[in-house]
Parts: sequence; C-alpha cells; structure tokens
Amino acid sequence: MEGDKNEAKGKVGDQVMQNPQALAALQERLDSVTHSPSVMDSLPASVRRRVNALKNLQVKSAHIEAKFYEEVHELERKYAALYQPLFDKRKDIVTGTVEPTDEECEWQSDHEDEELADELQKKASIEEPKEEAAAEENPKGIPEFWLTIFRSVDMLSDMLQEHDEPILKHLQDIKVLFSGPGEPMSFKLEFHFEPNNYFKNTVLTKVYKMKSEPDSEDPFSFEGPEIIDCEGCEIDWHKGKDVTVKTIKKKQKHKGRGVVRTVTKQVPTDSFFNFFTPIKVSPDSELDEDSEFTLATDFEIGHFFRERIVPRAVLYFTGEALEDDESFEEEELDEGEEEDQDDEMDEEEEEGDSKA
Repeated sequence: MEGDKNEAKGKVGDQVMQNPQALAALQERLDSVTHSPSVMDSLPASVRRRVNALKNLQVKSAHIEAKFYEEVHELERKYAALYQPLFDKRKDIVTGTVEPTDEECEWQSDHEDEELADELQKKASIEEPKEEAAAEENPKGIPEFWLTIFRSVDMLSDMLQEHDEPILKHLQDIKVLFSGPGEPMSFKLEFHFEPNNYFKNTVLTKVYKMKSEPDSEDPFSFEGPEIIDCEGCEIDWHKGKDVTVKTIKKKQKHKGRGVVRTVTKQVPTDSFFNFFTPIKVSPDSELDEDSEFTLATDFEIGHFFRERIVPRAVLYFTGEALEDDESFEEEELDEGEEEDQDDEMDEEEEEGDSKA
C-alpha cells in the first residue's frame, strides 16, 4: 500500500516537472508563501510604532545579556584558579610523580564486592609473580591516560591518525587558561608534553578569541559569547618526524631529451597536530563552504576541550562521561522521533478529511 502511494507521488512529480504550466503555477504558489505578509504588515500604524518600541527594548536587553556573559567569564576565571590545584594533583597522579594514599584511593563501586571476590580468587590460584611480571602489573602513573580519551571520544578520534598515537603517549596534561581582567575575551588550551623524539616543544598552545556583544546589524541573533577566531602555534619538529606532512615521489620526463628523473616533495597529510595550524580568518575575504565547515568544527572542538574534556577527564577515561553523552543524545533523538510521528499522524488526518 505504502509502495503504491510513493509510486503515485513519483508519477505526479514527473508530470509536474514535464509540464511548464504546472511548474509556473507551483512557482507562483511558492512565491506567495515566501512573500506572505508578516504580522507587522497587518497591524495598524500606531500598533507597529509600539512594536518598534518593544524591539528597541529587546536590543537593550541583548546588551545587558552581553554584560552578564562578561561577568560569567570573570567568574570562570576566578573558579579556574580554585580548580587548578586539583588538576595539578591529577597530572601528578597520571604521570606517576605522586602516589595517592590509600585513603585517596578509596572508592565505593557498584561492582566492588564482585571485583574483590575475583581478585581474592586470582591471588589464591596464582603463585607469587616474578619481579618482572610485578613491574608490568604496577606501571608508573596511569599509562596512555590522555591517548585513551582521544581514542574514546568520537570528536577527537575522528582527527586521530595512527602516526599520532605514539606522540600522544607523551601528553601529560591539558590546561585551560582564561583571559585576564580588562583583556579581550578569550581562552587558551595548553597541551603539555614530556620530552620526546618528535618535537622540541614542551607545550603546544591554541588560543580561541571570543566576542560577547550583539551584532549591530542583527542584534536579535545574539545568544551569548561566540568564538570568532583562533591561533595555533609553531611545532618545532625533529628532522623527519613531522607527522603533518608525507613525502611522495614523482617521475618527471624531460620534454626534449626524454630523460626521466625522480623527484620527492612533501605534501600535507591528515593528523591531529594540524589542530595547531588552523585556517586564518581574514575580515576582508569570504571563506568557501569547506573552510567554513572546517573552522566551525575547530571552534566546536576547542569548546569541547574547555567545557567537557579538561574538567571531566577521568570520566572520559573510564567511559562514564561517554555514557552520559550517549544518554543525552538518545533523549534528544526520542523527542525528535515523537515529533516526526506526530507530523505523520497530522498528515494522515488531513488526507482523511480531504477524502471525506
């Protein structure tokens, strides 16, 4: 039945596309919908005048809202200083600089009793391990802490390449720094690395510049601070270790002599470390669609590091934060599906009324 309906719709669509008069009528109908009079057009002049006064109040409200977000930024900066000692302790534990006390390691788990029983059973059945085996079972700190997070989070794993992973094993910490009082609103991401064989930098940075003020041409579009630009940093790669480029060989033939030679050149390749060389935004030039998408994705990733990854790193490491994110997405999806079903029911009711 459904297939017959779709087939009939398809035939009607084909007939319309082949009939110039039908096309013209359809276009006229679409134009009438597009240019239908607004509420303002139907109002008396005196009422329109008062509505304009309300719009001016709305603009003033948007400017007050912008000030509110500026103060929120100041609060974030203030509380970032309170969080930082906890994040520093997290880094020390992750890197193995500090061994947490037994008291600090106590954690009530839903499966704690089962895990304890399994552990006792294993201890009873296994002989005393050798020193080498013991060393493997008790590595320093929490190995591959940040790399595990990168692998687990879809937004980050999409950027992650196989050649990036050995480098990210040296990542020790990620920090968020907020701009100071009186400075333009911005935040900086700092990626701290231990000494490694890939680059000389110990810290890689990315700065996101923000704006918290209504647009003079479209003040009603203001919904809070937005990222307007970002700046990366130069990575001082060791020779032959730059994973953002790959070397290719090409054969060239001399037109006159017919001699063939092989030349090598470096071309860009996919890598997480391209994150530190973002697209440059020029106020005078327009970006193409691909560049706009790339920049919007970059802004989204920077915001995600700031709002989710850095504050809740351990929960992304264990996967608990991923479960929360998935639950939230499922709830949104369920709501969307319900709306679609309601729309379908409305359409069926309209069809039934028209038949009657």
